[in-house]
Amino acid sequence: MESISRISSMLETARDLTLEAAQSAGAARSLNPRPPRELPFLQVKKLLDSRNDREILEGLRKVISMMNRSKPCLPYFSSVVKNVASPNIEIKKLVYIYLLHYAESEPDLALLSINTIQKSLTDQNPQVRAMALRVMSGIRVPVISQIVSLAIKRGCADMSPHVRKAAALAIPKCYRLDPNTMPQLLDYLPTLLGDKQYYVVGSAVTAFLELCPERVDLIHKHYRSLVRKLVDMDEWGQLATLRLMSIYARKCLPRRTKMVKKSKTKGFYEDEASDEEGSAGTEVQVLDPDLELFLKACKSLLQSRNSAVIVSVARCFLDLGTPEYIDSAIGPLVALLRSPQDIQQVALYNIVDVSLAHPERFVRFANHFLVHASDPFEVARLKFEVWTLIYPHCEPHIRHMILSELEHFTRALNPEVVQESVRAIGRCAQSDSNASARCLRLLLNQVSSQDGSLAAESLTVIRHLIQQTPQAHIKTVIRLAKNLDTTPHPEARATIIWLVGEFAGIDSENNIAPDVLRILTKGFASESEPAKLQIVLLAAKVYLHYLIRTREEQQQQSTQPPSSLPQTPPDDSTNNPFRSSSPSQPPAQPSPPHPIPTLWSHILLLARYDTSYDLRDRTRTYRALLSSPSSTELASLLLLAPKPAPHIPSPSEARKGLPLGSASLVLGTKVGVGKGGLELPEWVKEGEEPDAR
Repeated sequence: MESISRISSMLETARDLTLEAAQSAGAARSLNPRPPRELPFLQVKKLLDSRNDREILEGLRKVISMMNRSKPCLPYFSSVVKNVASPNIEIKKLVYIYLLHYAESEPDLALLSINTIQKSLTDQNPQVRAMALRVMSGIRVPVISQIVSLAIKRGCADMSPHVRKAAALAIPKCYRLDPNTMPQLLDYLPTLLGDKQYYVVGSAVTAFLELCPERVDLIHKHYRSLVRKLVDMDEWGQLATLRLMSIYARKCLPRRTKMVKKSKTKGFYEDEASDEEGSAGTEVQVLDPDLELFLKACKSLLQSRNSAVIVSVARCFLDLGTPEYIDSAIGPLVALLRSPQDIQQVALYNIVDVSLAHPERFVRFANHFLVHASDPFEVARLKFEVWTLIYPHCEPHIRHMILSELEHFTRALNPEVVQESVRAIGRCAQSDSNASARCLRLLLNQVSSQDGSLAAESLTVIRHLIQQTPQAHIKTVIRLAKNLDTTPHPEARATIIWLVGEFAGIDSENNIAPDVLRILTKGFASESEPAKLQIVLLAAKVYLHYLIRTREEQQQQSTQPPSSLPQTPPDDSTNNPFRSSSPSQPPAQPSPPHPIPTLWSHILLLARYDTSYDLRDRTRTYRALLSSPSSTELASLLLLAPKPAPHIPSPSEARKGLPLGSASLVLGTKVGVGKGGLELPEWVKEGEEPDAR
């Protein structure tokens, strides 16, 4: 009988294996797999209530599949939970997944399975014990918080490191479930922080940062062991440990500096005095031995395959290290540009943040920021920004390469890339006065572009460059004024007219502003509103300069002495009887009015009947300012006030100072992310550091 039963069990097992192999082969052969066919509720429930493990497993797979597709699976709760006592580990896994998802919806039924899960904590299989602890801490029912705390205590003393790791990960879950368990959990943390297994320690550090990051006194005796295990941890443990060590270093390791004098060079003869004897020393940072131990351990992490670890190490070097350590992190940061586009974009945000503080360190990697045709706009914009930041620190041949690349992208097909390259050229010219002439030539070539937005952007940058040295760009303004006939874009025309108005008071004899105003007055009605506003402003400035010149001429004539006036001989025709009477001479013709007041009156009349409220209001303001030709002081203060040279900041200037690797560095502070609690404390003062014993 035993042989017959053994043969029948073997046949049953072979049958099951054959069915599973056939299903796997069929799924592999099908090129277009169909979605799984949904079984009726009663049929799924029948599978779950079966005594055959294979049928139960099939029913659980159906339920988990429906759960992943957001189908309602709560009606199966009682049928699923009763299988938690199954000795089959595959069934246990699926039941635990279901419990974690629906235990909060059915807390009473979930509590019925707690006893069975507690029994699994003493199972011989460490995988079962770890799963049981993970599930018990994941069931969000506050009543079982003390049971979870006791399970964590048992897990901390388990022989298997996998169970101890599960206990470390369960600590923050238990705290979120019931904050009153904090004293008990704090007793468990030192045991886990001092564990000999590195993957247990990584999870313990994560729990420590979430539970009590301010309790650095718990780290003192584990500091060096944590540093030694840092290299072997997984990526998540490394990120948590790097964060913890940065906080610990700021709070417990004071920053020391010392004065280092320059080496004194003796002359060839003994009586020759050294030139550097009186030179003052420089202040350099002296690393604490424990801090240096941590920084040296971080260096090997720069070879990590995880980009987040590399960025986190770079942040540690920036916040804690010396310039030598910062230099060692620049290369791995630049190497992230060979990653996929999403990682590449995030890496560029971090590179820009570092280059805002240390631009000279990226000069040797200038070729790595060449823009490729496949780069999206955001990546290209960030590469342009890095170029403009390192441009003042580059050698002449690298500067020439950067400007040539930016000039090339002014002819790109993407208008956003074109505009960004124009802005980058302007920032390069602003940072280096020697290159402003070449940058100005590049921008002037874009003024006549058919793309109106490109022309407007180029003129805006040109205006910023002209305002820096206005006396050297009079001919440039004349050249721009000649382009008014071929520039249809409203903003571009408004910029040119504003520049002409700014130069209306220079060289009054040869100034082109009145002629430009005369030409623009003819087509005033067909101009856009921005251009009309600038035409009215130009007319006000031209008329104001005319009034100032007229008043100065009158003052000069009034202060001129009478003796200098030419003497005219007296007319004695009335007293001379021998002179024949001559017919009366015609009166002198009045001189024609000056064209500038006429143009001003005509512009006032045109703007008076315009449809724009803003234009009419501004025109009335200018007319009130210039209503009294003898009093122009207020008008001069408003219209002719000197404008400071504009400074074009880097687009990421607002992100300066944000921590590397933070979401606010990528999304910006305008979306309300802020610093995300990632700011480090200030350095502890020497003599105030806590006692490490």
